Amino acid sequence: MNITVLLSLGCGSEAALRANIADALKAETVEADVQIRRIDDKEAEKLGLSGSPTLFINGKELQPLGTAGFS
Repeated sequence: MNITVLLSLGCGSEAALRANIADALKAETVEADVQIRRIDDKEAEKLGLSGSPTLFINGKELQPLGTAGFS
């Protein structure tokens, strides 16, 4: 499994997010390649992202869906 998380430069949820992902993977006994990247607003707009953090599993956006803006 591949997990990619894109965060805005000012997003303060990285530490909790890392812990939550680790806990979920452990609870489900699943291994994953986890990539967490910080991106600026320009790149987020180019990618069409709708929030921070934006979470992809195996390339499919899981969260957030239908949210306006990237902060």
